[in-house]
Amino acid sequence: MNITRWLPNLLSISRCLFSVPMGYFVFHGAWVHACVILWIAIATDIADGQLARHLYLQSSLGGLLDHGSDAVFVTVMLATLVCHDLIPIALPILVPIAFLQYMLDSKALAGRPLRTSSLGKYNGICYFILGGFPIMQHALQVYLIEESLLIWIGWGLVLSTIASMLDRLWSLRTFDE
Repeated sequence: MNITRWLPNLLSISRCLFSVPMGYFVFHGAWVHACVILWIAIATDIADGQLARHLYLQSSLGGLLDHGSDAVFVTVMLATLVCHDLIPIALPILVPIAFLQYMLDSKALAGRPLRTSSLGKYNGICYFILGGFPIMQHALQVYLIEESLLIWIGWGLVLSTIASMLDRLWSLRTFDE
């Protein structure tokens, strides 16, 4: 068995596994440990796609695993940050709903590649940034952004997630006509 063939997907799936210690560490305020997990997750997110392209192993399943693992990881990270009043509760509720819509309207379960949108792509990046910023601030004990401002930024991301979902719904409706 050649593990190289499965390595990109294993890297993707690892983020689901890392979501458990991330949730634990954030919930308990173990910020340095959470910071280490965050950077490992970011590294695996960068590495899985680059490795798949380098080894010519891109697939619809790989894309689904990559994005699905991101959704699980950021949902857990954001949900535990809600416990510290750092993120609006609506955001970790919307992230998996937005991912499910993304997966279903792309018809990914039928083996089709995920249909990305610019707003959805930037939202996905912003989920990591918004979740990572308070973790980094607490781990480094350097507070560049007031925690109350993080809540407002979170509400902005809630609005852009809703806008992205409506845009996908609209494009699906016009695409099917």
